[in-house]
Amino acid sequence: MKIGFFSARPYDRQFFDAANAAVGHDIEYFEDRLTHQTASLAAGFESVCCFVNDDLGAAAVERLAAGGTRLIALRCAGFNHVDLSAARRFGVAVARVPAYSPNAVAEHTVALMLALNRKIHRAYNRVREGNFSLDGLLGFDFAGKLIGVVGTGQIGAIVVRIMHGFGCCVLAHDVQPNPECERLGALYVPLEELLARSDVVTLHCPLTPQTRHLINAERLALMKAGVMLINTSRGALVDTRAAILALKTGRLGALGIDVYEEESGLFFEDLSNRVIQDDVFTRLLTLPNVLVTGHQAFFTAEALAKIAEVTLENVRAFETGSGTLHLVSPPT
Repeated sequence: MKIGFFSARPYDRQFFDAANAAVGHDIEYFEDRLTHQTASLAAGFESVCCFVNDDLGAAAVERLAAGGTRLIALRCAGFNHVDLSAARRFGVAVARVPAYSPNAVAEHTVALMLALNRKIHRAYNRVREGNFSLDGLLGFDFAGKLIGVVGTGQIGAIVVRIMHGFGCCVLAHDVQPNPECERLGALYVPLEELLARSDVVTLHCPLTPQTRHLINAERLALMKAGVMLINTSRGALVDTRAAILALKTGRLGALGIDVYEEESGLFFEDLSNRVIQDDVFTRLLTLPNVLVTGHQAFFTAEALAKIAEVTLENVRAFETGSGTLHLVSPPT
């Protein structure tokens, strides 16, 4: 099948070319993000391959369909950036990679916790400047601390397992308790109780209308003073403006994020020679107890190989009608 590959980066080409050697799709790479303005590049491509910051709103989907696209093959698990009703209306199927490396995201989550607690990012900069003072670098032992895990699917469950290994006590919240987490001693409690009791809160739930700004001013007010908040799931789970206010008052003691609610146009780009126009984001970067990574939690060799493999399997299954096809939305 002919695939128009958007938001292509060198590492995408490396792993997709390797995976495609066994299946032989015709892939053309575009560095451009897919939007309603760039969708015309996909004319004549039966499938497009897209990532988390491509804009697949109704206008883009309509243009894709008009150009002959029949499949949107997402190389990610999330699909909140796709107008699924428009896809159904215009007869375009949407497939995704439901899981690629939950270990990668879980391990990055814990890395953010450890770095923030022991101020690794600040210590690194100090030492490079010849400053070996320990003032301001005091951390705490994780052993015995209460860790609140919101969402205990594949990623959340691995975080529970890792924190259990650190000797932490784990509170969990999910619409469906995970027996594996319960076997490790995680106690499922209502969200408000988890927020009120936890020393660290980490988010691992999907973005839906119900979870948008799950962490807002009201819920931040429930938390312990000095709590650490980690988000490696979806940026809009956290009301960033409310989080900044909580950081300024000390309600939040530390914030670690790999995702940001307005990350489109920021993350995956080199903006080092430009002035970032997002004032909320730049305010975050000025705070010493904030650690931001640019949506890299998934970024391991194992994850990229799995993403390429499953994405191309989806395309082949759609084309041939056989094999595993991870559909989010079938065409009407």
